[in-house]
Amino acid sequence: MKIRRATEKDIPRIDDLLGQVLEIHASIRPDLFISGTRKYTDEQLKAILKDENTPVFAAVDENDVMQGYAFCVMNDYSGSNNLKPIRSLYIDDLCVDENCRGRHAGKMLYDYVCAYAKEQGCYSVTLNVWEGNDSARSFYERMGFGIQKTVMEKII
Repeated sequence: MKIRRATEKDIPRIDDLLGQVLEIHASIRPDLFISGTRKYTDEQLKAILKDENTPVFAAVDENDVMQGYAFCVMNDYSGSNNLKPIRSLYIDDLCVDENCRGRHAGKMLYDYVCAYAKEQGCYSVTLNVWEGNDSARSFYERMGFGIQKTVMEKII
C-alpha cells in the first residue's frame, strides 16, 4: 500500500468509497442522509481534485487501485481578527474500503496527511465525527485526536 494524490482516473473508485461512507452515515442519521445518493457529482470531484486547497490523498494497492482516501481542506486563519494566524488542515472525509480494513491503510493515510500538514506549516489537523460512528471515533482517538469543540443539536 502506498499513498499518492488522487487524480481524475480515481473518480469511479472515489464514488464507490463515498457510497460506503454515505451508507454508514445514513444508518446513523436517516433523518439527515439519503441512502443511495452521491455526495459529489463528477464535475464537483474534478474541481476538488484540481484545487490545491482541497488535496485528496489516495491509499492504493500494488495495482494502483484506490483502497482508501482522505479528502482535506486547507484552512488559513491569518486574516482573522480574533484567532491566531494559523493554518490548519481539516480532514473532510477519510475512508478505507470495508474489504481492506485492518491492514493499516487508515493509519497510513492519517500519517501521510499529518506529514503533509506539517510540511505546509499547519498548526493542527482537525476533523468531525458523527455521533454514533463509534469505530471512526475510536480510530481517531487511537491516532491521538482529542475533542476541540462540541456541536450540539436540538431537533425541533
